[in-house]
Amino acid sequence: MRAFTLIGLLLLSMQAQATIYKWVDKDGKVHYSDEPRANAEVVELNEKTLNQIALPPVKIASDNNNQVIEDIQYQINIISPEEEATVRDNNGDFEVVATVSPEIKSQFLMQLKLNGNVVGPPQVGGRFKLTNVDRGEYTLVVDAMTQNGKVFASSSPRKIFLHQAAMSKTPKKQPKSD
Repeated sequence: MRAFTLIGLLLLSMQAQATIYKWVDKDGKVHYSDEPRANAEVVELNEKTLNQIALPPVKIASDNNNQVIEDIQYQINIISPEEEATVRDNNGDFEVVATVSPEIKSQFLMQLKLNGNVVGPPQVGGRFKLTNVDRGEYTLVVDAMTQNGKVFASSSPRKIFLHQAAMSKTPKKQPKSD
């Protein structure tokens, strides 16, 4: 039973491949058909005769700047403070300055991370003012991102040390001089 089914499917698939015939009538009009006619010739279809249309990707105006940014390899450099610099400020205030190269003509955002934690919202420009930071060792990273929040470049981690003068709440007693 299976053999009959297989043979039937083979015969059916052979008939599914229809031959195309082309002929020209007495008025010079070209006709095509799947049925043979007098003076008709067989048309061979090649892969090159198939129409293949490749549409360019659709670009939305707001994504155009993002696409341009993502195609170029940008580098973020932390200018200040320097690597393993010791920042001395009793209030825990200091500034981080970063630049992007090559220069970007369109608007982008920058974001500072202190020990992997985001400090404040993304901002335009690479000047970050930090206040009331506790003393200790910190790692700084600055990310550059498109307007929709996609990070396209990050700086190398920069280690710094923040020192603050220790001030005890009660002053030590001084020996009295006689």
